[in-house]
Amino acid sequence: MAERLPIIYVRGFGGGQRGIDSLVDDPFYGFNVGSTHVRVGPKGAPRFHQFEGPLLRLMNEDRYNLAVGGNQQQLLLDAGAGELAPDSLWVYRFYDRNSSTFGEEPEPYEIARAAQGLADFIALVREKTAGAPMVNLVAHSMGGLICRAAIQKHLDDPASVVSKLCTIGTPHGGIDPKLGGGIGDWVIKTFGPAGSDIFAPEVMAGYMVPESELSDAKPAEDWDPRTMLNGFPTDRVLSIAGTNARDYEVALGLSAKAMGEQSDGLVAIRNAVVLGSARAYVHRSHSGRYGLVNSEEVYQNLKRFLLGSLRVDFHLAGLDPARLTADDDRTWQADVKLAIRELPVLVHEQTAAHHCPVDLEKLTEAETPLLTVFLAPGSKSTIRYALNLRLASLVARGGWFNFGDHLEQIADWDDSLLVELEIKPVGDPEAGNVVGGACAWNSELAGPVRSSTLAPNVMEWTGGSENGWSGVVQLPETARTLLGPDAHLRFDARLW
Repeated sequence: MAERLPIIYVRGFGGGQRGIDSLVDDPFYGFNVGSTHVRVGPKGAPRFHQFEGPLLRLMNEDRYNLAVGGNQQQLLLDAGAGELAPDSLWVYRFYDRNSSTFGEEPEPYEIARAAQGLADFIALVREKTAGAPMVNLVAHSMGGLICRAAIQKHLDDPASVVSKLCTIGTPHGGIDPKLGGGIGDWVIKTFGPAGSDIFAPEVMAGYMVPESELSDAKPAEDWDPRTMLNGFPTDRVLSIAGTNARDYEVALGLSAKAMGEQSDGLVAIRNAVVLGSARAYVHRSHSGRYGLVNSEEVYQNLKRFLLGSLRVDFHLAGLDPARLTADDDRTWQADVKLAIRELPVLVHEQTAAHHCPVDLEKLTEAETPLLTVFLAPGSKSTIRYALNLRLASLVARGGWFNFGDHLEQIADWDDSLLVELEIKPVGDPEAGNVVGGACAWNSELAGPVRSSTLAPNVMEWTGGSENGWSGVVQLPETARTLLGPDAHLRFDARLW
């Protein structure tokens, strides 16, 4: 398993003064909030499912330590160097100084000040926890910008201080209302932190770009706010993006209408990722009972990202560009879903139905990343998961899709690849090491998915090496007819 390092939670925007005052009364800043039912159960009715917030799940299931029954912040200050356990949970309470409930005049909120405070908080946690040279950061919404600002501007060598960063619904690329000028601007000014300009590129540059990379106090013209700076490796970042705009109810549902369907109700899907990072798309809204933070999908991704021992990167390769572009009016799209055995939810769901399909015309490079999944060894010696791929083409005439030319809900090709990795289980000195693998396409199985035996010779398997393990699987003949004779999936597994 991965080293058990301190985990620091950084929450998102709390609203106006009333919202901030209410927020600081919560000892966990809301990260304990859970849900008691899922949306669809047997016969279409809501099914009871008790789900505690991720913070509590890490305590109950993964035995992380959280100081309760007193002042967590005071405990940190009073502890001696190296006195506290490294596998500990901390909530960065940056809003306390902005509250009016402590009998002092509240300070105005500023992201830059919160980022500097986070850098100081990280140093304090590292000093007071035994054997913890680094910390993990978990952030929701604007909290992800605070984390990035701390990493990019206030830490001299962030790669030696921060082990991993997980952002959940963070507007890395800012917030840009779809409708602009009308309802969109009104929603952002009313519900966005410090007004809509806080997410304008020039303002974001002020608290995210190191002075050494600024020219005349401005970033380069081609600067993308989603770009990680100050040398922090993007392969240590997981960006979780929500794709459900409709369940984010703010101001009578006006936020979702302003931001459009390609969002979580507040943050556009394209803006919710760090360029080059691992990504997980889940069908949850920005916040609320059906929100990202208190969802099973996010917890399962977060747990494996922070505590897992194996990273698997899928690549779609060998596509024939001529076949994808033979018809200038035809657009090829793919849906990608990933399931792990014994989990009740999909850990990744990037689909056209959720307005974020994979554009295959952009995947014609020799090796193009498709998705990343993190896995953790358990008591069993095998991990089985399934990657569902759905290929569909749409035809446009005169710039408009001609829905009479095809069956809209039927894919040109749809299949699932079942992959089984044999790994050393928990308790073994080499827990997490891959010692074998097998796979099969669902269309080629004779029995139920849950019990079918996978043939190890289906995958061209390269065993353990200094760089990990690699497998190559040819797409079924039906798919190769569409994408080219050499179309295949490649996945690399490495210790994480």
